[in-house]
Parts: sequence; C-alpha cells; structure tokens
Amino acid sequence: MSMFSIFNVSGSAISAQAQRLNVVASNLANADAVAGPNGQAYKARQVTFQTVPVGAEGSAGVRVEAVRESQDPFRKTYDPNHPSSDAQGYVTHSNVNPVDEMVNMISASRSYQNNVEVLNTAKTLLLKTLQMGQ
Repeated sequence: MSMFSIFNVSGSAISAQAQRLNVVASNLANADAVAGPNGQAYKARQVTFQTVPVGAEGSAGVRVEAVRESQDPFRKTYDPNHPSSDAQGYVTHSNVNPVDEMVNMISASRSYQNNVEVLNTAKTLLLKTLQMGQ
C-alpha cells in the first residue's frame, strides 16, 4: 500500500461519514413526524458500510452499502382529538429515537474529524519527505 492510497482510504471514509450525517439529520428532522395521509409515519433510516479491499475498485477504503429503513415499531399515543388520529383515537408517530440519533451524529462527526486529521497528517508527512530531498 503506497502513501498515496491513504488519501483514497480517508477520502472514501469522509464521504461515507458525510452521507451518514445526512441520514442522521433527516432522521432528527422527522423525529416528531406523525402519520401522513397514507397512514404511514416516517421510518428511521440507518446507513450500513462496506469495506473495499485493496485492489478492488481501484483502491482500498469504505463505501456506503445501503441505507435501510428501521423495522422498529412506530410510537403511538392516544389523542382522539388530533386530526391524524385513527379510528381508535391513536396517533402514529415516527420510530426515530432522538437519543440514538444524537449518539450516531456524535460518532459520525468524530469519525469524519479523525479522517480529516489522517489526511492532514499524511499531507504533512509527504511535504516533509519532499523537503528532505532539497
């Protein structure tokens, strides 16, 4: 593995974590959503990653394998006066857990930040190597 492949690995990880942050933001934005006209509330989405081995698709790294909808049950509250309540008087809310999403957001932002640091360190090392040759 050459020194330059570090840029590919960290770059792919930054891209994957950015997509994870976008999914978390979407989940948090819809945390209090109730069921729409079709009777279905917003389903939380989760990003799954896949490693890309050395030599495959040009270089090693990570990529987003899929963005899947959560199979957790929807949250229901009894409020017969709500305009979105069903025949039994229950309002269906999204299955987003804001605490889990905040943990996901912190983890993704830390991973993003760490990969930026890897890129900066690799760049500094390459510059120092070039300076030694002068």
